[in-house]
Amino acid sequence: MVTGDAIAVLANPGAGRGRHRAVLPGLVRRLGDSGYDVQVLHAPTAEAAEAACHQAVADGAAALVALGGDGTVHLALQAVAGTTVPFGVVPTGTGNDFAAAVGVPDEPLIAADAVAAALRDGRQTRVDLARVSDAAGRDRWFGAVLAAGFDAIVNERANRMRRPRGPRRYDLAIMLELARLRPRAYTLRLDGERHQFFGVLVAVGNCASYGGGMRICPDADPTDGLLDVVVADPLSRVTLARLKPRLRRGTHVTDPRVHCFRAGEVEIAAEGIVGYADGERVGPLPMRVGCVPGALRLLR
Repeated sequence: MVTGDAIAVLANPGAGRGRHRAVLPGLVRRLGDSGYDVQVLHAPTAEAAEAACHQAVADGAAALVALGGDGTVHLALQAVAGTTVPFGVVPTGTGNDFAAAVGVPDEPLIAADAVAAALRDGRQTRVDLARVSDAAGRDRWFGAVLAAGFDAIVNERANRMRRPRGPRRYDLAIMLELARLRPRAYTLRLDGERHQFFGVLVAVGNCASYGGGMRICPDADPTDGLLDVVVADPLSRVTLARLKPRLRRGTHVTDPRVHCFRAGEVEIAAEGIVGYADGERVGPLPMRVGCVPGALRLLR
């Protein structure tokens, strides 16, 4: 049981392909400099980890801290979003897009010190989150970006593949899906305004980037109370492949075939698309996504 005089820590030792595994004990000690006890949540699966976060919040934890990448953050957000329990991030993953967007230092030890200092000083920063609801009424929170186009299709393909392991599996999934690239018919509602189009890319961003620094929604601001929506017209395989490198700089939005919108609530419908938020599988479209201003009390 995690009580009000303790910080609950969800740590993923395998985050970032394990490159920070050796410093995890030191990170936990740094968090203890806050003056609170630190209790690491032990869970063998993602489902168990999320349940442990919910239990820690229900037990009255003083704070919840995620040590890992966007996947670890995503699990922890399900427990703290919309509550008064403050949340800290120590980025140790391969993709730390949410942490980067909300101003968390990219050096884990410095980030842990910042979380501890914020707890000591009682300093919290309100940050927006997005809440996505599927057709069955199930809700999930996300911090960074919801992918509902080609990148989501690639993620779904990669998750079905057993080989090769590591990043090569994702690269192979891109090649396979590029070979069968076709535009999809989408219906999009932006604050109730209906848009219908054929496209290959749809992303809804609370933050600017996903996939470890790909700035798909480069102007997204997690404190403005709005979601950024980026869509791309039908593109050839060659054009899409050439556009992808520009995502790192966010300059793809200057292409006339890429369109940007902003809304507080977004509804997306298309056949055969499974949405991914913070890199995690959410479920098939249709979906409704709403921005919830100040839903997170961030320690930084």
